[in-house]
Amino acid sequence: MSSGDEHETSGGYGGTGQTRTRYPQTAGDVYGGARRGGRSSSRSLVTVVGVVVLLIAAIAFANRGGNDSASNDTTVSGGSKPDASSTAASGTKPVQTKAGGIPAGFAHDEQGAESAATNYATVLVSADILKPARRAEIVRQVFVADRQTALQNSLDQAYSKEFLSKLGLDANGNASTGNTYVSRTVPIGTKVTSYSDTAATVEVWCTGLYGTAGTVSTNPVTSDWFTLTLHLRWADGDWKADSFSQKDGPAPVPGDNKASTADEMAKAVQEYGGFTYAR
Repeated sequence: MSSGDEHETSGGYGGTGQTRTRYPQTAGDVYGGARRGGRSSSRSLVTVVGVVVLLIAAIAFANRGGNDSASNDTTVSGGSKPDASSTAASGTKPVQTKAGGIPAGFAHDEQGAESAATNYATVLVSADILKPARRAEIVRQVFVADRQTALQNSLDQAYSKEFLSKLGLDANGNASTGNTYVSRTVPIGTKVTSYSDTAATVEVWCTGLYGTAGTVSTNPVTSDWFTLTLHLRWADGDWKADSFSQKDGPAPVPGDNKASTADEMAKAVQEYGGFTYAR
């Protein structure tokens, strides 16, 4: 979104947690065909670590005090026990409706809560959350009405002009000419830790990409693994988020894939669309 962040949000903002960065072996493209585990410059490492710290700080700031309602909710109980079915296909089709470009109209049951949390995770840790105008639309669609003002203010402060500048973005969340900022979340699985007819808590295990694709980028696109916890309420005929938080991992041992060039990465992000998820 995290950025967050910011995503938190945002996400990020593109996500938080342990990351592996591919560094160039030549003086050309920052992606340069380098492989994981190769030698890297300490300067580039410090830059990437600095961005991760910024993203963590933004998400933490945006979520400060955000779990109070969840901790005080005594109606939620009887969450499902996580097992292999947490990632098994249920056969339920994705929702067919959207509001503000975000899936809506989730079923009033446990699977509906999982689907809502999964789809909300993809927008809360996305590049869109860094854009002020789009951020306002996301907050209106994702969060319950009585939490929108507080969350909007927190996210606006977290993703300030100064913060965006450190990511190489302008005040509108846009990258400079010739660069593409990437922050995309891919849910791996979900786990319901508590559920009732009026509220649910869902953990969404995710991987994602964040960074700037460009030939002069000092923050190349890297991958991340994190878990987003969303506290949901049934409101106005749909599942809406009351609050969310993010933590690192679980992360697998990184592979030895050859890094793509900046142009290939930017093109892939522009050409490959996202999904609407169903449990």
